[in-house]
Amino acid sequence: MTKGERNPKIDPFFSKAKKWKEEFEMLRTIVLDCELIEEFKWMHPCYTFQNKNIVLIHGFKEYCALLFHKGALLKDPHGILIQQTENVQAARQIRFTNVQEIDDMQLILKAYIDEAIEIEKAGLQVNYKKNVEYIIPEELHNKFVEIPDLKTAFEALTPGRQRAYILHFSQPKQSQTRESRIEKYLPHILNGKGLND
Repeated sequence: MTKGERNPKIDPFFSKAKKWKEEFEMLRTIVLDCELIEEFKWMHPCYTFQNKNIVLIHGFKEYCALLFHKGALLKDPHGILIQQTENVQAARQIRFTNVQEIDDMQLILKAYIDEAIEIEKAGLQVNYKKNVEYIIPEELHNKFVEIPDLKTAFEALTPGRQRAYILHFSQPKQSQTRESRIEKYLPHILNGKGLND
């Protein structure tokens, strides 16, 4: 694909959209004006610069959004970037609920996209938290003591898989629920598998 051109393979995403149709079309036009290449990744239109993901268009029930892959590095002078959840480290969204909001922000959006491209040109990276910064729930720690092979298997997993387990096991408020989650995934961990493998 050429920079700034619509990719016909992605047209169905826009034509079949039941919600946010006008908003998606306007976002698409704005992003393509910034000379990015339109691709389809993670089931969404994704816009790249020199094979690096810059921004993605996606819709939810309550809003549609532009997702900046390294949004944490953007200066955000207008205070419009949103961190989806506390565990999202790099990506940030700008959310919209109607086409007028997007229209009013065209110049701001282009400035943010241009900055995101400059971040890629400069080779800047997000400093991700190390897994040691995530607190291992007591119930998992107790299992490590009880089953030493589990600790060995867990530490052999990739950092992303370890983080997914830590977050999944830490979520429930009750200790009993945390324990049952850990029990359920013992075989996965011992077999070197991630939460969703």
